Amino acid sequence: MKAAVVLLPGLNRDRDMIAALTRINGAAPQTIWQTETEIADDIDLIVIPGGFSYGDYLRCGAIAARMPVIRAVAEKAARGVRVIGVCNGFQILLEAGLLPGALMRNASLKFVCREIKLEVGNAETVFTSGYAKGQVIRCPVAHHDGNYFTDPETLKSIEDNGQVAFRYAEGTNPNGSLNDIAGIVNKAGNVLGLMPHPENLIEAAHGGIDGRALFESALGAAA
Repeated sequence: MKAAVVLLPGLNRDRDMIAALTRINGAAPQTIWQTETEIADDIDLIVIPGGFSYGDYLRCGAIAARMPVIRAVAEKAARGVRVIGVCNGFQILLEAGLLPGALMRNASLKFVCREIKLEVGNAETVFTSGYAKGQVIRCPVAHHDGNYFTDPETLKSIEDNGQVAFRYAEGTNPNGSLNDIAGIVNKAGNVLGLMPHPENLIEAAHGGIDGRALFESALGAAA
């Protein structure tokens, strides 16, 4: 199972993501720079980490979504390759049209950095199969624009299709997201975007392993 991590100017969670994938997969992921136009055919999982790509100018993820590497990611996603976007990575996937909806400024208008609780909304995706439906896990967040929004028709569609992978649980919604949505998958189920940072809770030294099953699921499904 081979993984790759996308690198873009301003992303600052790439090392955390590389460390997490290396720890879980037993091999370091390939890194892919912004100007790359092709991604190797043997890559099973592509991850876009968090941060502030291009300084979050225009809108969070708007410039990054138009880079050659994201077009290459979109081509791989269309062929069924698994893709995960975390925080700024989620914003990029939305801006690139790989997931529906938008992420707006937090309802508090403040940057939020704390631990929250997540409820697994769908345990039958390739990213969540290591959890049980309704399971509540801990996970840190750190974002200023994580307020998920979409039109009523799209909201109904993603709810009806089981595309909500994670919700903020037990009153811990940090940003005002509609229906407490913290992470969604595309209709095909091979692209996941989420605001929380599971890569920062994958071993005991971090204070817990609640995020580990997400990567174990994604890498196991890619076997």
